[in-house]
Amino acid sequence: MRIGIIGAGNIGGALAKRFAALGHEVSVANSRGPETLQDLARESGAKAVTAAEAAKAGDVVVVTIPLRKVEGLAKLFDGVPDGVVVVDTNNYYPRQRDGRIADIEDGITESRWVETQLKRPVVKAFNNIYAQHLLENGQPAGTAGRIALPVAGDDPAAKRTVMDLVEAIGFDPVDAGTIDESWRQQPATPVYTQDFDRAGVEKALKDASPERKPEWRGTDASPGTFENPA
Repeated sequence: MRIGIIGAGNIGGALAKRFAALGHEVSVANSRGPETLQDLARESGAKAVTAAEAAKAGDVVVVTIPLRKVEGLAKLFDGVPDGVVVVDTNNYYPRQRDGRIADIEDGITESRWVETQLKRPVVKAFNNIYAQHLLENGQPAGTAGRIALPVAGDDPAAKRTVMDLVEAIGFDPVDAGTIDESWRQQPATPVYTQDFDRAGVEKALKDASPERKPEWRGTDASPGTFENPA
């Protein structure tokens, strides 16, 4: 499979290494240019490219950058076939990084907002796990306590493609419903940053509350920090 990754931070770098190790043709990009990604390219076997090239790299494109920076990326997908699966790994951190995004504050899910910016449907995945765990903690199918990851999306075929990738890198995929239900895996929900097995993830998704906790909401003064809240 040909996989493009837009974003070479913790999650993007981990996915580049895991997917390339499986023999996928991986292209990875960041905002600073491919010349800054040579170390990752050597370590992973992925190809360092521009963001525009990553968007057109093939069958699956992973968008894994700070949420606010998703604005304006739609042009990268001009001419990309409709059948290409776009994966959104992003989370909304209004006080720490992204500032206040009004539509999300008003209740739209993070990934539905991403869809409005990219003008393309997305599948939500890889957003609730620490990057180091994503890189190191995959296990063969059937392993007791194998970590499970939620995957949400509106298109069953696209979601199946992503669930198969989750399975291939050593995690149990759990169908988390539609993009409008993807709030169940957003920050501060029971599944967030918890290495649950399949039963644990299913319970955590069921127990999630749609109300965003105050510490995960933006203010007019965002961004700030937990130590010095906005």
